[in-house]
Amino acid sequence: MSMLTTTFFDRDACDVARSLLGKIIRHKHNGIWLSARIIETEAYYMHERGSHASLGCTDSRKALFMPAGTIYMYYARGGDSLNVSCRGEGNAVLIKSAYADVDIQTHPQSITTMQQLNPAAAGDDRKIERLCSGQTLLCRSLNLKVPAWNQQSFKKQRFYFDDAGITPSQIIQTTRLGIPEGRDEHLLYRFIDYELTRYCTSNPLTKRGWQEGTKYTVLKTQDL
Repeated sequence: MSMLTTTFFDRDACDVARSLLGKIIRHKHNGIWLSARIIETEAYYMHERGSHASLGCTDSRKALFMPAGTIYMYYARGGDSLNVSCRGEGNAVLIKSAYADVDIQTHPQSITTMQQLNPAAAGDDRKIERLCSGQTLLCRSLNLKVPAWNQQSFKKQRFYFDDAGITPSQIIQTTRLGIPEGRDEHLLYRFIDYELTRYCTSNPLTKRGWQEGTKYTVLKTQDL
């Protein structure tokens, strides 16, 4: 296992978005490591109208214009969202969803802790497969907060992305979510681990009227 460095993020945003699938997010909370495997990402470029950077550099969006590998966090629908800057000012990748992960580095109580941090609407335990099935849910489950991490760099002792040697055999490339009409909503900048598509934010394989070759394509990792 190894921490992803600045070099990993200093590439084209779509390349980074694809490469992040299978990587492990690790955040230490109250002395224990919480982890989640990235299964869905979205790439954004300053020149296209769906990006925050296209609205200009402000104090809250400054991280998008900082060196590759800078953490950019913002509030979406009342929750925290996690992004990382890539090569080129204003370019970044949004971590859209993940799957709660347990391995030799995580604490035996990590899943229980994540369920406590992110309970279901009724107050009971959220199912493991749904703990991180959305950009704000994954931040809540991992206790990642805008004030703590926006404009910061990853730190091996507290919060980082880990290469655990997991590479999806197939990747779905499709349109991003929540992009208003007329703001480049057609761009195929969302990437999903094919084997874990059922746990992503919105499954393109089951959407009515969506066909492969139009709204999405399936890529073999070996061909990339």
